[in-house]
Amino acid sequence: MIKKTIAFGAFALAAAGMTASGSAQDILADPISDTVYLEAGFVPDPTVVNVISGGTIDVSTVVSECSGYISDAPDVRLTFSASNSATASPLYIHAISDEDTTLVINAPDGQWYCNDDGSEGLNPLVVFGPAQSGNYEIWIGSYEEGAYNDATLSISEIDGE
Repeated sequence: MIKKTIAFGAFALAAAGMTASGSAQDILADPISDTVYLEAGFVPDPTVVNVISGGTIDVSTVVSECSGYISDAPDVRLTFSASNSATASPLYIHAISDEDTTLVINAPDGQWYCNDDGSEGLNPLVVFGPAQSGNYEIWIGSYEEGAYNDATLSISEIDGE
């Protein structure tokens, strides 16, 4: 059963300079929707998870340049094994919804990444290139407080927004 989730944004914070270090979010909490285990070259690509965006926590308290509302626990935890190759693929993480969502990710490097409208329309996208091995705690937030909307989290090694 899905309680509440966060809509995820779309564009690498590292590229956009939107990282932060502090957090009130519980990165160790059980994910609301799912835990996904993937390794480089995974199939199917993209891998998708249905979630509900939103929450009561103002995400700007986690990442100062970020907007929207998320839950305390992550919506999805991705455990990823990246390729050790010098030509390792990037990892594209984005949310798809008919409503305005935001994407918040605590990456294996301990940095926070966020995006609002980095993909098509109001959909967010964060790109990790090359991808890092480890846990990605992912929140899909709603832009408006109190809005809980159907969304799909898409994880891919192919730039296909």
